[in-house]
Amino acid sequence: MPKASVKRLIECKKDDLIKLVLDIEKYPEFVPFCFGAKVYENKSEGNLTKIIADLTIGKGPFKDTYKSDVVFDKSKDAIFVRNIDGPLNHLSNNWSFIDKKNGITEISFDIDFEIKNKFLNSLMVVSFQFGLEKIADAFQKRAEELFSSSKN
Repeated sequence: MPKASVKRLIECKKDDLIKLVLDIEKYPEFVPFCFGAKVYENKSEGNLTKIIADLTIGKGPFKDTYKSDVVFDKSKDAIFVRNIDGPLNHLSNNWSFIDKKNGITEISFDIDFEIKNKFLNSLMVVSFQFGLEKIADAFQKRAEELFSSSKN
């Protein structure tokens, strides 16, 4: 199964980064390989925000949609994502956010997944860390753009 991790220091407030990650319907505007997003459910229960959403992802002729269960745990400043349906046998991705000094936030993003199609899964193993870095770059750029505009 492809597995990868990314850790970044981003010049942005932790709460703003969390809002950015939870704003799933905006992903097609800035996330590479993301062609569509739809939120079906978004509810709060105590310290938890629970979201059910579809993402359409792909590269070249390969595009597919998967449904995820997204849980933000405010007490842990963490977001946990699991697949519910779609082309994945397994998906687990976790975001964590830690305040650092001077408006800097450390984010960690870990992902572990397996595509049902064995051929596509073997292709993903080869290029996945590169793809994840591109996605992390996109989140960082988006956060810094939003942060810069709120400073002005």
